Amino acid sequence: MNISVSPPFGLNLSKPSPELVEGSDTSLRSVEPFDRLRANGLKNYRPDFPGIGDWHYLDTAATAQKPRQVIDAIARAYGEDYATVHRGVYARSANMTLAYEAARRKVAAFLGAASDSEIVFVRGATEGINLVAQSWGGANLKSGDRILLSCLEHHSNIVPWQLLAERVGAQIDVVPLTADGRIDLHAMSAMISPSHKIVALAHVSNVLGSVLDARRAADIAHSVGAKLLLDGCQAVPRITVDVQALDCDFYVMSAHKLYGPTGIGALWARQAILDAMPPWQGGGAMIDKVTFEKTTYAPAPNRFEAGTPHIVGVVGLAAAIDYVQAIGLDAIHAHETALVAQARAALQGLNSVRLFGPEDSAGILSFEVEGVHPHDVGTILDEEGVAIRAGHHCAQPLMGHLGVEATARASFGLYNDESDVAALVRGIERVRKIFG
Repeated sequence: MNISVSPPFGLNLSKPSPELVEGSDTSLRSVEPFDRLRANGLKNYRPDFPGIGDWHYLDTAATAQKPRQVIDAIARAYGEDYATVHRGVYARSANMTLAYEAARRKVAAFLGAASDSEIVFVRGATEGINLVAQSWGGANLKSGDRILLSCLEHHSNIVPWQLLAERVGAQIDVVPLTADGRIDLHAMSAMISPSHKIVALAHVSNVLGSVLDARRAADIAHSVGAKLLLDGCQAVPRITVDVQALDCDFYVMSAHKLYGPTGIGALWARQAILDAMPPWQGGGAMIDKVTFEKTTYAPAPNRFEAGTPHIVGVVGLAAAIDYVQAIGLDAIHAHETALVAQARAALQGLNSVRLFGPEDSAGILSFEVEGVHPHDVGTILDEEGVAIRAGHHCAQPLMGHLGVEATARASFGLYNDESDVAALVRGIERVRKIFG
């Protein structure tokens, strides 16, 4: 068997489907909305996504649809190429191990890591944050130390720190937001102290789409000796990330936001930090030698990857990275920003609609229709073939700050176009008519 290592499994993931390449004999005619957005550098990649069809899918911030290239990579990995990794001496296992570790190198390059040994595969960003809180936090925080979060954090970047604080006797402080929904770094600079050991912030808000000035946040954290963790779930599908340039200490991401599979993600941390962190789960693969008297552990990152890993998920993550890099994150970001701007402009003209977040939000637009519960908005939009998210978006403290119980949220991906914006606006106009 001959398995290609990069890209995995012989798939040509260096470019989207050939029928979508400009100049090809089999090129498809772009739909008009994409023609008008061509200045952003994005062609019509919608046919790559079998789950879309004529559906107006505006819930990408919850989970992105998957391109055929990723689906095919997963199917082959579960099929004729399937074997375990790191254990078998037979050829297929060895080849799968090569592909698995090639994926680790791909993630390292995607995030700008200094080495692939700085990449730990986890089930997602939530597990990555919990790993840092339990391992690094448990070893480095004590009673009287402080943890700094922001008002807009996802519950996954709040609850793990609360569990740690309760266990060691630490305290949590919360950075407020600016008027347009950004983390207020001026306030952060004023409130941070040497007692703060860790700062954990969203790189891009999952509710407001506001983008953090991450390098400035790192400078503020490091000025008092604190570490900075960035939740990159909503950032990596939209903007180029270079952890060394950002100068953060930890970075977490989930594949399913990046057009990849669920159940897999990555934690990046500086090598020296990982090397000093104790294991947080025990089992196979994370050990050096086991006796009943004493166990010694493998070096990072293996020390943090107990048990049989999500092999096929890692393959799918690598395929997703290949896919978005072939298109270009700058082009994707420009495309999504243009769609959000169109949606904001259209909805601002409706006097019963309140918009949240900054004007330049990254692919995400949260709103409320006066007098209508977001769940009712979502239900009516669904009847119109439009899928949005309605609820507190795992950000209840932020809802309290905004003065609402929940919001409706439209979030865009590379497969969306102006027809989706038009369908969203038509659906909201129908909501207003129904509810008077």
